[in-house]
Amino acid sequence: MKLAQKRMLITWLITVLINCHNAYSQEINPDDKWIEYIEELLEDSEDENSESIESLYNDLSYLAENPLNLNLVTAEELKKLPFLSDIQILNILDYLKKQGEFVSIYELKNIRFLDMQTIELILPFVYVGEVDKARAFNFKNLLKYGKNEFLLRYDRCLNQKKGYEDYPDSILQKYPNRKYAGEPFYSSVRYSYSFDNRLQMGFVAEKDAGEAFWNKQHKGFDHYSGHLFLKDAGKIRSLAVGDFKVSFGQGLVISNDFSPSRSSMLSQAERRNNGFRRHYSTNENDFFRGAASTISLKSVDISAFYSSRNADATTEGQTISSFKTDGLHRTKSDLEKKHAVTIQTAGGNIRYISPRLLVGITALTCSFGGYSVDPDPKPYNKFYFRGKRNTNASLDYKWQHGRTTLYGETAVSQNGAAATLNALQWSASSGIRALILYRYYDRRYQALYGNAFSQSSTVQNEEGLYVSIQCAPIPYWRFSGYADFFRFPWIKYGIDAPSTGQEYMLQADFSRIKNTTVSARYRFRQREKNVTGEHEVSVRPEGRHRLRLQITHKSSDLMTLRTTIEGNVYDEYISSAERGWVVSQNAGWKKPDSPVQIDVYAAYFNTTGYESRIYSNEKNMLYSFSMPFFYGEGIRLSTVLRYNFNPRLYLSVKAAWTHYYDRNTIGTDTEEIAGHDKTDLSAQLRWKF
Repeated sequence: MKLAQKRMLITWLITVLINCHNAYSQEINPDDKWIEYIEELLEDSEDENSESIESLYNDLSYLAENPLNLNLVTAEELKKLPFLSDIQILNILDYLKKQGEFVSIYELKNIRFLDMQTIELILPFVYVGEVDKARAFNFKNLLKYGKNEFLLRYDRCLNQKKGYEDYPDSILQKYPNRKYAGEPFYSSVRYSYSFDNRLQMGFVAEKDAGEAFWNKQHKGFDHYSGHLFLKDAGKIRSLAVGDFKVSFGQGLVISNDFSPSRSSMLSQAERRNNGFRRHYSTNENDFFRGAASTISLKSVDISAFYSSRNADATTEGQTISSFKTDGLHRTKSDLEKKHAVTIQTAGGNIRYISPRLLVGITALTCSFGGYSVDPDPKPYNKFYFRGKRNTNASLDYKWQHGRTTLYGETAVSQNGAAATLNALQWSASSGIRALILYRYYDRRYQALYGNAFSQSSTVQNEEGLYVSIQCAPIPYWRFSGYADFFRFPWIKYGIDAPSTGQEYMLQADFSRIKNTTVSARYRFRQREKNVTGEHEVSVRPEGRHRLRLQITHKSSDLMTLRTTIEGNVYDEYISSAERGWVVSQNAGWKKPDSPVQIDVYAAYFNTTGYESRIYSNEKNMLYSFSMPFFYGEGIRLSTVLRYNFNPRLYLSVKAAWTHYYDRNTIGTDTEEIAGHDKTDLSAQLRWKF
């Protein structure tokens, strides 16, 4: 019966894939294009940057709900869209200046350097509206025109996990971390107020599954966050009080944004969100708490901030051996590390801005409330930061002339070590765009908040050359690819010698059929790692191949289908190669005058091990980014149902079920589930008023 079920599911998925070629005269609904882009970033980062990518997803989700009026848009606002390059932004603003106000969204097709794939990505974030006079900033208008949003979310796994089982007191005294301190559900509350994008304030409260909510150990949520953010008030360009994010330059000194990565979008390599932004996500680690402001004096922006925030850490006496960054406080060990130290951070930036040239100077210092950072000595962490205070400074620049852009940043840390990143980007009228990026991060360079383009999770011990090109040589086709060559001059965790690597990607997008788009992508990455032989440990290369074919098809005004076939091969020296593949189908149904919207996802996956794991690109709810991965053999089914009670109030419910054919337990340690099935239920209530 199990074999019959598998064959039936695979047959259905392949049948839908074939039927996707039947053409109708409808256009593709672009709503999911940017979500596919986020999924690509997470797959490429392989979990190294998942929290920052989730933050980007939250920011874009908010922007999709509050789109930009093209007739009032500014360069700063367009830079929030990572899909747009600088030359594309300049051409949009130039078109608006020369041609006057947009009459229709379809005028985007007339703008140079804007291809159809890019237009589909930005459509959910822009609209064409009338140009109204700016409303006066007074109490009456704040009440009348302010927008409020309330969001309540609840998640629960319906299966029993080991961390919630009952244990005798004698066992818990010996093994206190076997049992979670709280209830088996996740919950969060968000409230946000906004006025004309000039004033934003709100709060977030959250508890993770396993954290105490209302019992003897704890009352209330585990994490609270609040913010007030003011923009464009005279010379005050921005003012943040409470929780906020900071990014300057290319991230060599400080950035709370997601790390620019290797992707099919050239603009992704550049970091453009300079300054301060509100913190409105459930991320418990990647933010600052205090006050920040930017003042504009003609062509000069002056920014400064101060933060004092509690952080989770492992301490002994006045020494910090490691920081805990997952935000989980479920076990006794977690609670002992909770808010163990206070990190104080102060810094600023002075930036000169002109139409062609931008130059900035950044300085930053942080301390740990009298504690000293001193990780356990290991060969790989020989050059990690140790001490009570660290200071960084940098110079960043950006020069633009015609179709050429040159940008970069050079930074130094307190110990005198340096890091530098420089890039040249060029765009041709024929649609060809190219990028060359070189980075060198000294093994001794130490930036606790650094987050820049790299193959690692830190800005340290890396040198690399990245080359990328994108072109549309013939109508309806777009080709993109990159090559990244890198080396690590010092040893790394799991690599007992200096090592090298390389990564390549090729992608083709086809949109000749009006209601169908086809995308094919191949990616290869080779790194080196420790391999244990019979008599010694040696450093050998490992390679990972990924191949994906995806077809998006709108079969009617109501139904949108997305079919994906993906395979990967993980090849390691000595051991045999791991292989995995998945065939999946997304189906979305939405009728304009109906209060109901349904999205369904089904997949069959089969991998020979963890290294050949497969990611699930299923639909999620607003502000809820999740892209689980699977290995082994099984099926994954999920559905999201949204019901609009009225234009201001809706309820979303998601149910997901995973069945494994090759195991009798799922997960490990406290997350272990007995059986081969896992069922998750989520609900979200949103009220706009």
